This record gives sequence, structure tokens and C-alpha cells, in this order.
Amino acid sequence: METTLRGVGVSHGVAIGEVRHMGTAVLEPPAKQIPAEEAEREQGRARQAVEAVAADLIARGNLAGGEAQHVLEAQAMMAQDPELMADVERRIAVGSTAERGVYDAFASYRALLAGAGEYLAGRVADLDDVRNRIVARLLGVPMPGVPDSDEPYVLIARDLAPADTALLDPALVLGFVTEEGGPTSHSAILARALGVPAVVALPGAGELAEGTLIAVDGSTGEIFVEPSDAKRAELESAAAARKAALTAATGPGATSDGHKVPLLANVGGPGDVPAAVEAGAEGVGLFRTEFLFLDDSKQAPSEEKQIAAYRAVLEAFPEGRVVVRVLDAGADKPLDFLTPADEPNPALGVRGLRSLLDHPDVLRTQLTALSKAAEGLPVHLEVMAPMVADRADAKAFADACREAGLNAKFGAMVEIPSAALRARSVLQEVEFLSLGTNDLAQYTFAADRQVGAVSRLQDPWQPALLDLVALSAEAAKAEGKSCGVCGEAASDPLLACVLTGLGVTSLSMGAASIPYVRATLAKYTLAQCERAASAARAADSAEEARRAAQAVLSGE
Repeated sequence: METTLRGVGVSHGVAIGEVRHMGTAVLEPPAKQIPAEEAEREQGRARQAVEAVAADLIARGNLAGGEAQHVLEAQAMMAQDPELMADVERRIAVGSTAERGVYDAFASYRALLAGAGEYLAGRVADLDDVRNRIVARLLGVPMPGVPDSDEPYVLIARDLAPADTALLDPALVLGFVTEEGGPTSHSAILARALGVPAVVALPGAGELAEGTLIAVDGSTGEIFVEPSDAKRAELESAAAARKAALTAATGPGATSDGHKVPLLANVGGPGDVPAAVEAGAEGVGLFRTEFLFLDDSKQAPSEEKQIAAYRAVLEAFPEGRVVVRVLDAGADKPLDFLTPADEPNPALGVRGLRSLLDHPDVLRTQLTALSKAAEGLPVHLEVMAPMVADRADAKAFADACREAGLNAKFGAMVEIPSAALRARSVLQEVEFLSLGTNDLAQYTFAADRQVGAVSRLQDPWQPALLDLVALSAEAAKAEGKSCGVCGEAASDPLLACVLTGLGVTSLSMGAASIPYVRATLAKYTLAQCERAASAARAADSAEEARRAAQAVLSGE
């Protein structure tokens, strides 16, 4: 009998197939004692396993490329963390086996992450995956991960580690569903990059029996268990219509009456550029430069290394707009040379622009590298600061840009509610705003963006969040300046129409979402988008806002 479940849709498309479950996590190894004379051998085994797993993660990253590569390289660094390895060796020295020493050391570090104001909870899944891989290697059992299958299937998991998500084969994995995670988790971001339909934060997903036929709608978050022939036909028809619309819609982003809405790409480095170009991105709305810095958490990359990476992206968009976010370190992206080690709540501490203003040499080097990278290129370079709280922050960043001789527009990200509430004040110092809706939602609702249990508050359809977007857009219009969105909200085609109706002047998203947003925008006039925006803001919940906007745009 057909039943319907609802999670959080994070990657567009429809997948219909049989359930296959992610491989079981590694069992806890026995806590047996070893003789003292075996400690050195066991320590050697542990080191070898750690190095092998780190090498495997790096190799997977090289195969995946793009943003996935940076995520997996960060996981490899996690595996090789010297303090963690020292703890493993201490435990082995007092009698633990290699596998038990690894298990207990990671458990201790896991507890620290989970207790760090919960902002670092998003890294716990990554840490668990690294531990499971090391322990599996030591025990000589198969690695946990994606099941073997010759037939296409829908993957079900408690959560998906980046190492698994990055190498999913879209020819076999039709879509995936997880019990945990949120719309801005690593798995969700990588799913969108792969173009695989995905639903997260669905409690009880693990109870779906192996081989059960399900239909996954990654746009609505609905899961249809044992769908009827009529429901399958309906979903397949809708998917075919969507695909036809994608093919038909080409060129710059615009509403049906010609109101231009530039569609830009979010990239993490040169590896993400080919997909952005293929999708028809009109430029880059968010170049996340922190991945370049995460290659070595002990020191900043040289000016020469930065110039090469920046120029590779800038050259891909001649005459296009490239918006670069300077280093956003801290919270879940700590850097030893930049980030305080003892902050009780890193998400509310010294992160983003605050870190850079405390280390002006790092900011100066990055701005100088960006200036040199753009020399001789026809690109329209824009540089923005993360975590701007007020006019004083905006002025400090603008002053730093001018002192570095940067020939570019400089702007501020709106991720803190105070910046949205005082947007006109901030715009006295900078030339544009860019809304990071992921963090803006997190700080507006006090809801960690990585925790599935509060994912409803991370929903970008929340009317309070739309109010803050509207305030920012209205302030920018009054000042004759631009206000874009570069958070994950822009990747939702329906919400893209609402954002346009709120006055947002550009939308930036993962490359895979650009065709969907382009096709949807092209169906509606600016006036329809404005009416949908008003209806959404008048609602009292995210679900009501979504329904209200849909009703307006469908003419109900």
C-alpha cells in the first residue's frame, strides 16, 4: 500500500528504485589488553592504518575533483591529526590494541566536538567515517560504505560521509535518503554538485526494508513507499516535463517579461569551474577561498600559490563577474595559525572577518594576491568579507582593500541579522551586499546548520528569514547598489522566484541547480514573483510560505 513520508529535499530531481542500505558501521572492537612488549608493534600497525586511510581519502578526492576534493583532503588531515595520533599511541602504550586505541581516542575527540556548542557537530559524521575506515583496516574487514550492486538503486543511510558521497555513481545510485543531516550539510552540497536527487533529515528512513520500491522527490522532500502505477506515472511525467524545460531554457537568467536576474555559480576552486561553465553560469557569485587555506592548517598559503589558484578561476569568466569571499576561517573551519583554540562557542567567536582583522598580514596577502591575479584580465572582480556585523566592520574591510591597492568592487556578506537590520548603514562603506542564507538562518533561529534535529529552522522559506532578505534588498535599492544571494536558498527554483520578487539582484548556487532555476524564472513575470514574495512573507511557517508562493505562481 502506498504511503508518503516527508524529509528535507536538498537536491532536485525524481528517483524511482529499490532500497539498498549503506554498509553497516564498524563494530566496536574488543577491549582486550596486550603485553607491554607488543605495544611498539601495535603502534606501528596504527600508524600504517592511519596513513593508508589518509592516502585513500586523498586518492578519492583526486578522482572526484572540485569541492569534493577539498572536503576529502580535510578528512585526510583529520585522520593524520598529530594530537589524535599521540592519544592513540598513549592508549596502546598502556595496553590497548591498535584498533581499540584508535576507537577510544576518536571517541574522546568526538565528545569534544559534540560538546563545542554543537556548531562542530557537522564534523562528527566525518570523524566517525575516518574512525570506521581505520578500524576496518586494522580488523581486516570490508570498509563501510556504498553497497555493491549491478542494478540501479536508491541508497538509504543514517548519514553519508563525504568520502561516500563524492564517489557515488549516478548511473547506479539513482538517489539517496538519510535519517540525519540538513540542507547545508556536506552531503547535501555534494549531492547537488553531483546532480543526484536527495532527501535528508527523514527519521525512520533506516526502517525501510531492503528491496522496497520507493520514489524520491528531491525537490519536495517527499518519499513515496510502494508507489502506485498512477503515482509513478505522475512523477515520471513531471520529471520529463522538468527535463524538457531545462533543455528549452538557455541564455542569461531572466523572468518571462525580460527582468534580468544574473545566475552565478558557487565554487570552491578551479576544479569546480568546468561544471559552472557547462551549466551556463554568468560568472561566480561565491568563490570560497578557504579551501586553499585548509590544505595546510599550520600556515597560510604563499602569495604565489594564491595568485595561481585565483587566476585559474578568473580566466574562466572573461567579461564575467567573479565575486571572491576572503578567507572565512573559524567555527567548523579552524586553522591553527589563525583560529583561537579555546573558544567556548566558536560559531559566536572570532571567525570570518574578525579573524582577518586580528591577523592583518593574512588579509593583506590575500588581497594583494587577488589584485595581481586579476592584472590584465577583462574580468569584473568583486571581493567581499564574511561575517560583517556592522558599519565599523564594513569600513575596516573597505580600508584594507584600498590599502592593498585592490582594483575591484568590495562588499559585505549579510550572515548576521544585525547586518540585515542595518543594511543601509553598512552600504555607506561598501558597494554591494551578498546574502549568505545558510549562516543567516543559523544566527536568526539559533539553529546549528549541521544538526538535522533543527532542520526545520534552517529552512530558507522561514518568513522571518525572508523578512531579513527583503530588508537587505530594499536598502540596496535605496542606495543604488546590488544585493545578491549566494546561500543555498538560491538553488531552490521556486524560492529563486520569491527572492527575485523580494528585490534580490543576482542568484548564486551550485552549478547543477542553475538550469532548474533558469527554466523556472523564465516561466513567470516579475510581477508574479513579487506577488509570490508578498504571499510567502505573510505566512507563519516555512511550509505555509512555500504553499502560498506556489499557489500564486500556479494561478490558484
